Amino acid sequence: MLVKETSALYGLIAEFDTPEELMAAAEKARDAGYKKLDAFAPFPVEGLSAAIGFKDKYIPIIMLFAGLFGTAWGFGIQIFSLGVHYPLNIGGRPMWSWPNFVPIAFEATVLTAAFTGVFSMFGLNGLPQPYHPVFNAPNFDRASTDKFFLLIEAKDPKFDLSGTRQLLQSANPVLISEIDVER
Repeated sequence: MLVKETSALYGLIAEFDTPEELMAAAEKARDAGYKKLDAFAPFPVEGLSAAIGFKDKYIPIIMLFAGLFGTAWGFGIQIFSLGVHYPLNIGGRPMWSWPNFVPIAFEATVLTAAFTGVFSMFGLNGLPQPYHPVFNAPNFDRASTDKFFLLIEAKDPKFDLSGTRQLLQSANPVLISEIDVER
């Protein structure tokens, strides 16, 4: 006799036909107190990130500190190389003339902040991610063409299977599906 394993629930996903329906459902879920929301759309939807309560708070701070490090690195490497390691006294000019160092320090600032922003974005978003449980949702392959999806994760403290299903049902989706963690 075969026994089917029970798998852990990842969340509930609702499928919508229009971005307006998705926005209304996202706002309804956020207003109900859900925090672990995610939305999937085939094109950018104005205001969707605010509707699901997304706040980008780490990337700008990380980029600020990377830019400050880049500035210090740009000035420091020039001061060391031109003032300490290989000093050239030409015409009695000072060894550490900071106005001459500004263009390279600026470029070092932009370079380190940009690369740090890209790599921290990948890291904080958990990318690359070749597999995600949401890929198993019915019709999810249409999320890149013509359908809109709202996911409420089971990790959410407010998540209750029947209550969350009723909330999503009140938004009139085309389909509500349970997503399992397993492949």
